[in-house]
Amino acid sequence: MNEPPTTHILLPHEALFGFACTCLKAVGVPSAHAELVSRLLVESDLRGVRSHGTRQVNRYCLELQQGGLNPDPQVTHLSDHGAVAALDGDGGLGYLPMVRATEIAIERAGQFGLGLTTVRNIGHYGAAGNYCRRCTEAGCIGFSVQGVEGLGNAGGQIPKPQLAFFGNPPICFAFPGREGPGVVLDAATRILGDDQLGPEFAALVPQIPGAFFRSVGLTAVAELLGAGLAGAMLRPATARHRWPAAVWGGMVMAIRIEAAVDEDAFRAEVDRLGRDVGATYEPFPGQERALLPGALEAERRVSYSRDGVPFGPAEQEEIRQVSERLGVPVPWQG
Repeated sequence: MNEPPTTHILLPHEALFGFACTCLKAVGVPSAHAELVSRLLVESDLRGVRSHGTRQVNRYCLELQQGGLNPDPQVTHLSDHGAVAALDGDGGLGYLPMVRATEIAIERAGQFGLGLTTVRNIGHYGAAGNYCRRCTEAGCIGFSVQGVEGLGNAGGQIPKPQLAFFGNPPICFAFPGREGPGVVLDAATRILGDDQLGPEFAALVPQIPGAFFRSVGLTAVAELLGAGLAGAMLRPATARHRWPAAVWGGMVMAIRIEAAVDEDAFRAEVDRLGRDVGATYEPFPGQERALLPGALEAERRVSYSRDGVPFGPAEQEEIRQVSERLGVPVPWQG
């Protein structure tokens, strides 16, 4: 899904930011909150993470319009124990509480060498890389996952769904380099994307069962850290009734590099790894270079910031829907 679209229009990132802000404010999100969410959505667009960019505005605004999410949440502390803290997102989108959680995790990493913050009672939090990159900017390694309440209960479907396609929550590990882009695995846990479901892909399960089993294991880990550790299952009935779409939890961890090893030496090692892989390994079929995760996204951010974001038909359709519903002009007409 996140390959560049074969047909597209180029849109300035400022236009996408303005459109997202206007739409979110139109459904009751306060200005500063709308700007934060919009900035993170545009960051995904700029890195070529099409699935989690401004196309999500349609989904978010619909959930807010329908009363599934709180447009003006008041984030509160549930517990605070040194390096570990827990927040309640008050039924809002996951972006604002997760940014606050990340700030706390970084601050605690400064005190204790490691900081971990969980958030419950939130909606979708977007790309996990949003929070891990903030950790790397602060001299930390970042790790984040999101889980959803009740994942794993297939609801008595007959026939039972295939375990190989169980869940697909976001997960990210981020390591800062010294001169290079670092390594940022900003992905989801399933071996196949949401757009790769069907008989031709199901036929792969008996051919490479080990790969699917690993992705099932990663999904379970993300669920238990992102939802279980966050206490998503403890959300009170009143919150479930009031904000029915806030079924997600999230977790972010910051590890201060200096607490374990010389930070400059570690950053240099991250750069060394990327260089050696590029010089001594063959790239994936159809690719010209052997790159570690995060390198291509960093390159795209530079070119897309300068030349515009390639906006494909799928993204345009999502934008048209929310544009028509809210009466906000599409960004390619602004």
